[in-house]
Amino acid sequence: MKRIKILLPLLSIVLMFAGCSDESASINVQSSIPVRVEPVTLKPIKEYVFTTGTVFPVKEALLKAEQQGFYQLQTNPRTGSPFAMGDKVREGDVVVVFENPEFINQTAIESKKLNYESSQREHEKQKRVYEKGGITLSELTAAEKAHIDSRYSYENAKIALDKLKITIPFHGLIVDLPFYSANQWVDAASLIVHVMDYSQLYTEATLPGKEMSRVSRGQEAIVTNYSSSATPLTGTITQISPALDPESRMFKLRLEIPNKELLLKPGMFIKIDIVVEEKDSTLVIPREIILIRRGSKTVFIERRGIAIERRLETGLANRDEVEVLKGLEADDRLVIEGFETLRNRSRVKVIK
Repeated sequence: MKRIKILLPLLSIVLMFAGCSDESASINVQSSIPVRVEPVTLKPIKEYVFTTGTVFPVKEALLKAEQQGFYQLQTNPRTGSPFAMGDKVREGDVVVVFENPEFINQTAIESKKLNYESSQREHEKQKRVYEKGGITLSELTAAEKAHIDSRYSYENAKIALDKLKITIPFHGLIVDLPFYSANQWVDAASLIVHVMDYSQLYTEATLPGKEMSRVSRGQEAIVTNYSSSATPLTGTITQISPALDPESRMFKLRLEIPNKELLLKPGMFIKIDIVVEEKDSTLVIPREIILIRRGSKTVFIERRGIAIERRLETGLANRDEVEVLKGLEADDRLVIEGFETLRNRSRVKVIK
């Protein structure tokens, strides 16, 4: 009897703690999970195939010395200083001149110029005499030949002297200007100036053979620099190889990219997203909120404080967004934050 009296208070204490535990469990089950929601809307979406590449300028020139001579770097008329790397240049700008008095004398350009002018006058004179019947056609033809020969000789001399100048062939930028001291003797074939116009770029990339039927000339591509968050540019496919590489089973394509603001620099590594399909208006949701549960793509919508699980059938997709074909309707309140721990019919509290 005494033992029973001792056990009764202990039993009361155990029951009291058990009651507290049940109450705590009940509170946890009923607590609301904070979430953020946004309405499902109709939006455009594009699907891409992805590849990478390195960009190169469409216009590029390595200008080398065609004649030897003493190096003379010229002044940039737009800066008032000697030409330097990074300078903008225009077609026809003379960047370097080589002084070579011996070569200039060998061309005898002044003599050839006088000979040309003299032969021109003689030819005109002989034409007038021929028209009056004073000479034969053969004599007129000989005067014309002498005039033509002297013209070629004079023009060849001018061409030879132009080889003592390094002239820019197109508008662009100086990207390399190897250093030579003033009056330094420079041999022919030495690199003098490297110039580029990269307002238009190109890249060559490869794609798996299975994608060949999805790409064609004229398709657009979104081009992004891997190493920065600069604004993406839009390029266009201009060439596609019809053959696969037998080892990699890949095919090659060429893409051209307008770069008027010079956001991309030659040699940069880029991401290329080629648009293969697009829709103007369809249900689109963020890709990152889709959960894979029991082999199905799942999201949650909020309705009257309850999270409701929805299984999706999806269509077009890209890195950021996915088209929803079944499982959601326009204006459903889609859970976009706090969805990771939700279960079907979890209580939720919408926060702003």
